[in-house]
Amino acid sequence: MKVAFYAPMKPPDHPVPSGDRTMARLLREALKAAGHEVSLACRLRSREPAGDLRRQERLRTIGEKLAARYVARHGTGRRPDLWFTYHLYYKAPDWVGPLVSRRLGIPYVVAEASVAPKRAGGPWDLSHRAVLSALDQAAVILPLTPRNAACLPHPQRHRDLPPFLRLPAPPASRDLFALRNELALPTVDAPPLLITAAMMRPGAKLASYRLLAEALQRIADRHWHLLVLGDGPARGEVEAAFAPLGGRVRFLGEIAPDRLASHLSLGCLFVWPAVEEAYGMAILEAMAAGLPVVAGDEGGVSALVDNEQCGLLAEPRDAGSFANSVLRLLADPGRRARMGEAARQKVSQRHALPAAAQNLQRSLLEALEMGAREFGARRP
Repeated sequence: MKVAFYAPMKPPDHPVPSGDRTMARLLREALKAAGHEVSLACRLRSREPAGDLRRQERLRTIGEKLAARYVARHGTGRRPDLWFTYHLYYKAPDWVGPLVSRRLGIPYVVAEASVAPKRAGGPWDLSHRAVLSALDQAAVILPLTPRNAACLPHPQRHRDLPPFLRLPAPPASRDLFALRNELALPTVDAPPLLITAAMMRPGAKLASYRLLAEALQRIADRHWHLLVLGDGPARGEVEAAFAPLGGRVRFLGEIAPDRLASHLSLGCLFVWPAVEEAYGMAILEAMAAGLPVVAGDEGGVSALVDNEQCGLLAEPRDAGSFANSVLRLLADPGRRARMGEAARQKVSQRHALPAAAQNLQRSLLEALEMGAREFGARRP
């Protein structure tokens, strides 16, 4: 089928990397793997972070114009079979897809939405109501985690779609040896190597980095080193947070996607406090590379990390709990190895792209059936 794809937060061809962009790209890839023709229907970034009503109204007007333009260009012969929107919430609603779907008489599908009732009546009330209206219209809603599903209306229309990725090829031993040499990592009496990976930007990411630095300072008397993969506008603040740990922390900057699996495979433990994390693509990538994880138990992280099986979940935003969890796994190499293998197996069985393609195929066929019943002869 022909699928019109839209990501209001950030289009999949945006130049700045993020977990949101990664998932948008993966969704398009999974839809294509299921045999569908996928087109990027719109690039409008609808995010309005300040609660500015006039800006929200302007974005709504732009969305209405873009919807009208899309409908005019995609008449009967060029009409998509379905509209698919990824990630909408009160700061980034979909001002385009619901209008197009109604006017063309095609089903509307949403993946990863969230609803915050406390935004009703506040500065984002207009956008909040737009999200609710879009979900009311959706034929199928695809939450990515159980915690995500719990905040959404119309549970009878929810369908399972766990976060997923394209499984990387295991790096060859010679490539890992070359990378260790490139990074001048010791091979004899080497300390346990912790790894973290995330964009460095203000807000939740910076808060996570600061909490990680605080936790590791509590166990500075133990034998370990940390590699930090990532870059961004808050790099200065991140480096300042880790400064008390000196040379035990190395910043490698942004790593190319095709080299990320190799870098992750160097470590023995992935560490990330996950402040305000929806689920964490970097956590999923680390698990795919066979790393056990210590993470904060926020958002949908527990849908990825089975506590005591694939890693340990620390109390949310608690540096002491996080430090203790890291200590437990530093002290037990055998347990780390078992957890890492369990993490790899879980990703392979539940969070790989082929499984996502099958889930999407079932959901989209169901949405088409619902659309045929709803629109039928009413199609323009």
